[in-house]
Amino acid sequence: MRNRPPPSAAPVVLALLLGCYGPDDWSEEADSAALDNVRRAQEAAFGAPGPFTIERPSETFRRRLILNQQLPHAIRASLSTAELRPIDHWPEDDRLSGRGAPSGFLDRLDPASDGPIELTLLEALQLAAESSREYQFRKEEVFRAALGLDLERNAFETQWGAVLTGDLASTLSTEPTRTRTTAIRGTPELSVVQRFQNGISMTGALGFDLIRLLTAPRLRSTGVFADASISIPLLRGAGRFVVAEPMIRAERETLYQVLSFERFKRTFAVRVASEYLAVLQSYDRVQNTEQNYRSLVLSARQLRRLADAGRRDQIQVDQAVQSELQARDSWIRALQTYDRARDDFRVTLGLPPDAAIELDRDELGRLGEAVRHRLDITMEDAERMVAGGKDRDADGESVSADAPIVLPDPGLGRAGPLELGQEEAIELALEHRLDLHVAEGNVYDAQRQVAIRADALGAEATLFGSGSFGSRRTSATSALLPDSTTLRTSDATYGATLEVDLPLQRVAERNDYRNAWIDLERAVRDYQDLEDEVKSEVRDRLRTLLQTREAQRIEAAAVFVAERRVDSARMSLDAGRAQTRDLLEAQEDLVSAQNDLTAALVAYRIAELELQRDTGLLQVGPDGLWTEYVPEERTTDEPRS
Repeated sequence: MRNRPPPSAAPVVLALLLGCYGPDDWSEEADSAALDNVRRAQEAAFGAPGPFTIERPSETFRRRLILNQQLPHAIRASLSTAELRPIDHWPEDDRLSGRGAPSGFLDRLDPASDGPIELTLLEALQLAAESSREYQFRKEEVFRAALGLDLERNAFETQWGAVLTGDLASTLSTEPTRTRTTAIRGTPELSVVQRFQNGISMTGALGFDLIRLLTAPRLRSTGVFADASISIPLLRGAGRFVVAEPMIRAERETLYQVLSFERFKRTFAVRVASEYLAVLQSYDRVQNTEQNYRSLVLSARQLRRLADAGRRDQIQVDQAVQSELQARDSWIRALQTYDRARDDFRVTLGLPPDAAIELDRDELGRLGEAVRHRLDITMEDAERMVAGGKDRDADGESVSADAPIVLPDPGLGRAGPLELGQEEAIELALEHRLDLHVAEGNVYDAQRQVAIRADALGAEATLFGSGSFGSRRTSATSALLPDSTTLRTSDATYGATLEVDLPLQRVAERNDYRNAWIDLERAVRDYQDLEDEVKSEVRDRLRTLLQTREAQRIEAAAVFVAERRVDSARMSLDAGRAQTRDLLEAQEDLVSAQNDLTAALVAYRIAELELQRDTGLLQVGPDGLWTEYVPEERTTDEPRS
């Protein structure tokens, strides 16, 4: 895109007359003005402008996927706008070809490869920022607000107009001769309007009348004329505070859209990450149910052999078969849930649900290792938890059953770095939450409206001034007036008028003023409601972090116990000291504990991201990648209260 300032009126008029200023030039002019307004809003919001564009890549990742993987699609619009055929009277020849840079993910596609494309979490964030339809819609909302600001600013720019009129007139004389006079007239006229932010409005026009009689005596007459007027509000409606309010409101709306888009990026990034991890969690559930299914198939086979040898009752075989059937049902359900989660995630990324896209399955393992290392969760720790813990004395003997029971407080383990104190986290949120800044701006805007509506209740006094120079020509006066190609101020007509409107009837204005106060009260309540909501969200995220951290330790211990139960039940069953149901229940509890541990790991990670989102500390760049908040290191392993 060419970045150029808006052209002045004269070159535009000349270009239009020459036919070389077309729709694509107007489009680029609008892009330049809107992007300039976006950069100004970004600088006002964040101190510096950043990259921003609504242009889609000339070749998208979605289009290449559909074509390379030969996915079914209905029409060309399924691929991209660049695939559309221009219709009749299409204004821009190159618009449909796409203007953005090619997708950065195209080099990941190998046309000769038959396998699925694997995406890491960071790649999914980048792809979502590029391909998501919701993401594109939110960017376009910022652009639309910037275009609206450009229109409001244009109201205070010098407005030029050029009109060329021509007419043919024939008049019949009332004299006895009843002669007919036919004349042709051409009038080029140049006008200018200037409106100032203090309310003063000025207009001016300069034109020529060129008359040519087509009947005898075939005279020709030329006249030049000029008009000028000025309007000066003195009371109601005067001053920049009132007159420029639409422009100021558009400026603030653009700023709000920029802030809202930044807030959306953070929320969207957390949503993408949450869905990504949810898909992997579904896959882990498939693995666990499949492993359980295989174990139950093996157990059923062994029991049949033992039953055939007369060492087991048929009822135990039937129990094993029933558990095997239930395991198969759970496995199939897990497969379908995983498949559905993958489809939904592809749609979130803006990709077809049937695209061959897989996620990095090692991401969940790396997450588990990182969390276990940070939170000091080990199998030895889990074994100590189930071995009795504080229920054993210093010699390792079990305490008596009637000894006092001391329940450890939740959260006494090693807290994560983002488990901030409630007061600290709330203060960070009140400082950094962008939607709070927007709500604060809405309160200020409501105050402005109260003051503006109060101005409308007063008296109105407007001073008008006008001046007219030269004279117009018509077919009837062309023979009576001599040629004139100069403006003579001595022949000018001047006038001045003072118009006063006393505030005797202000019912509509009175009601608007009262409604403005109601709107202000609502804006204050909305801010209070959002502030309380922010506090509740932060407090809830901190609770979730503590709860999921404890859940990780509990589920790790549960997995250890379940694994030991399975081994013990299998050995006891082989020795004839246990029933088949003991083994089946142990295996079922193991699968449940494994799934719960994965859920706790994912929930803790998501809670970390949600806390950063809800405190406004998560930063997301234009490419969709995030920068997480790194708090100061603690001096103690105890969690902050």
